[in-house]
Amino acid sequence: MPERLRVGVIFGGRSGEHEVSLASACWLVGADAWPRLRREARLALGPGEEDGDVPRGTLDVAAARASSLVPAADGAFETTNAGWLQQLDVILPILHGTYGEDGVVQGLLELADVPYVGSGVAGSAVAMDKILAKHVLAAVGVPQAGFLGLTRSRWEAEPDAVRADVAALGYPCFVKPANLGSSVGIRKVHHPAELDAALAEAARFDRRIIVEQGLQDVREIEVSVLGNDEPIASVPGEIVPCNEFYDYEAKYLDGRSEAIIPADLPPAVTAEVQQIALTAYRALDLAGMARIDFFVARGDHRVYLNEGNTIPGFTPISMYPKLWAASGLPYPDLLARLIALALERHQDRSRNATSI
Repeated sequence: MPERLRVGVIFGGRSGEHEVSLASACWLVGADAWPRLRREARLALGPGEEDGDVPRGTLDVAAARASSLVPAADGAFETTNAGWLQQLDVILPILHGTYGEDGVVQGLLELADVPYVGSGVAGSAVAMDKILAKHVLAAVGVPQAGFLGLTRSRWEAEPDAVRADVAALGYPCFVKPANLGSSVGIRKVHHPAELDAALAEAARFDRRIIVEQGLQDVREIEVSVLGNDEPIASVPGEIVPCNEFYDYEAKYLDGRSEAIIPADLPPAVTAEVQQIALTAYRALDLAGMARIDFFVARGDHRVYLNEGNTIPGFTPISMYPKLWAASGLPYPDLLARLIALALERHQDRSRNATSI
């Protein structure tokens, strides 16, 4: 990498995971790892943000400059600080959920020809949409629980048909917005009387809804993946939620959920979840980083892939950096590797011909 890197961090945004993004940015900006990168810090607030939206003192931004991305007349985009974006060597998007993790910001950055950490437009969009991702992963033989995809308009127009389809899938089940994370908008439905409220809640956040079979007596296992065309997988970790499932409160508010790293799994099962994580990573065309989440049955150790997250959390409790630390890659080296991968992928993309 160059002797001195100018790194931009984009955070906040218009997602239901806005607060999670701010928490990740707070931790990331204050991390002792940054001096190892010899950077000039530059922070960008996500689209639609204003300086006043982040309470003073929340972030250590003495060396930072705030900016908003806004549409430009020529169809590209500009920033509120002219020339700001072009002064950066690489962007680190810490935008969880819609309008950040779903390919939208990635497309803007590609239009601007600026290197950025993480997956490209296609990989980000497909991985974000849980329904699309499950179809792609099914095509390459990745084991998953049963699921049903539907639209908000179908639920509103054909409620009885949707109820029948869910009954065929079986109870308990999980109802989720198809394009969101951090357990926002998710409800576990134990019986038919709870279904309508769960669908209404998911429909508040997305026009596409996924209903997933509720697996019984399973453990929640996570694997971090790092790399571009030749990714590697971390040791797996286990989440022991303090609530019935790993919901928003259990993740961010309660503080009693437990992370066991490395997970106590038979060696063959550890190898299996690592291999499936790499298969999923390649099938979804992910890059830079991702956290792949699994369920593992307690009895026969059968493995089911739950989902992939292309911009995992970077808070003090986040599994992605903790799993890599347990795998022998400490936080400073992880950040340096992520930025090197971003520059590598940008250089590779620049080889693509844009004219005949």
